Amino acid sequence: MNRWIDRACKAVEAVIAFFLAVMVVLVFGNVVLRYGFNSGITVSEEVSRWLFIWVTFLGAIVALKEHGHLGMDMVVQKLPPIGKKFCAVAGHLIMIYITWLLFQGSLAQTRINWDVTAPVTGASMAIVYSVGIVFAVLAGGILLLDLVRILTGQISDEDLVMIQESEESVQLQQILGPHGADASHGGRKP
Repeated sequence: MNRWIDRACKAVEAVIAFFLAVMVVLVFGNVVLRYGFNSGITVSEEVSRWLFIWVTFLGAIVALKEHGHLGMDMVVQKLPPIGKKFCAVAGHLIMIYITWLLFQGSLAQTRINWDVTAPVTGASMAIVYSVGIVFAVLAGGILLLDLVRILTGQISDEDLVMIQESEESVQLQQILGPHGADASHGGRKP
C-alpha cells in the first residue's frame, strides 16, 4: 500500500510541476506579449488562476502524505504515549470528518457549476470545484491509512506527533540539542 501511495504522490508531484510550468509560460508569455508587442494571451489569467488553485490543493495532498503541515506540538510532545495516541486518533477522526465535508461541498459545487461557463475560455466552471473532490478522495485515503496504522500500532511512539514545527524551531532545536536551552550553557542553568 505504501508503494502505491508513494507512486501516486510522485504522479501528483509531476502534475504540479507541469501545472507550474504552464503557469510560468502563460504569465511570462503574456507579459512579454503585452509590453513587447501590445497584445496578449486572453486565456492566460483565467487558466493561470485555475492552475494555481489546483497546484495549491495538490500540494496539500503531498504535504499531508509527508506530514509536512505546520502545527504546534508543545503539549502533545509532553504527553505519555497513550496520550499521544489518543490525540493522533482524535485529530485524524476530525480531519477525516472535515475532508468528508469538503468532499460533499465540492461535489455539490461541481454539480451546480457544471453548466456554468467561464467568461474567457468558455470551459465549465466545474473544473475549479472538482479539485476539492480530488483532494478529498486522496487526502481521505491517506488519513484513513494513517488512522489504521495508528490503531494497529504500526507507528512508533515518536512518530505519533504527525506535524512539524516551523523550520526555525526545528533548526533551533538542532542547534541546542536534545536538552534545549541547557545545552547552550554547557549543561548549566543560567
